[in-house]
Amino acid sequence: MNPMLNIAIRAARKAGNIIAKSYENRADIETQVKGNYDYVTNVDKAAEATIIETIRASYPDHSIITEESGVLDGNDRDTQWVIDPLDGTTNFIKGFPQFAVSIAIRVKGRTEVGVVYDPIKNELFTAVRGEGAKLNDIRLRIANRRDIKGTVLATGFPFKQPKLMPVQMAMMNALITDVADFRRAGSAALDLCYTAAGRVDGFFEMGLKPWDCAAGELMVREAGGLVCDFNAGHNYLKDGHIIAAHPRVVKEILNKIQPCLGNVFKN
Repeated sequence: MNPMLNIAIRAARKAGNIIAKSYENRADIETQVKGNYDYVTNVDKAAEATIIETIRASYPDHSIITEESGVLDGNDRDTQWVIDPLDGTTNFIKGFPQFAVSIAIRVKGRTEVGVVYDPIKNELFTAVRGEGAKLNDIRLRIANRRDIKGTVLATGFPFKQPKLMPVQMAMMNALITDVADFRRAGSAALDLCYTAAGRVDGFFEMGLKPWDCAAGELMVREAGGLVCDFNAGHNYLKDGHIIAAHPRVVKEILNKIQPCLGNVFKN
């Protein structure tokens, strides 16, 4: 096993244990407001601390980028661990069992390893660049759709940026003439993993951060899918606007949504 993958799995499972125990003992959850409908709990912070401690024990020189602590520079800035200790915090607070730990390892600007762990379902999604993606020990292949008709697409609402909601509604309105349904479950990391696993046929969302999607996008690519931004480029980790699906489905999603964008996301 890739040694960094092994440490990422260990860190994700340790964090997942903290999250699962806290989920069962909800009276101990403490919630703070970070921003517009943006929350953090004592569990996010505890899970993040455990992940950082596990990484530092094996790779003390690596840099770490986390949702809660920001950038923790190491002597090796070429290797970055991109962490979301609890993707789907709002779901966790509400007791809705759809959230995960997300860990990606990027080397010289390229994602090499991805781990997403759902502690409630005990589902471990892993990917290594060039070696494929797995759910536990099962190899993942993206749904082989010939076109967009009848697909089920996952998405997320840009609730932290309300000004983008009209664009979101316009995109969904344009897509609904062909797709069968939408899923909006509240965890981008799991939405991407579910796309890689064929549980949904594709995913699109605006306003994401690198820690939301860095691990999941590798899952999709290693499962045979295509990931791009709204301009069919590769800036999704930078601008936060992402599409992931089978290449033919991505092309049709782009054709449907680009007229809805106006000048908002044009290069």
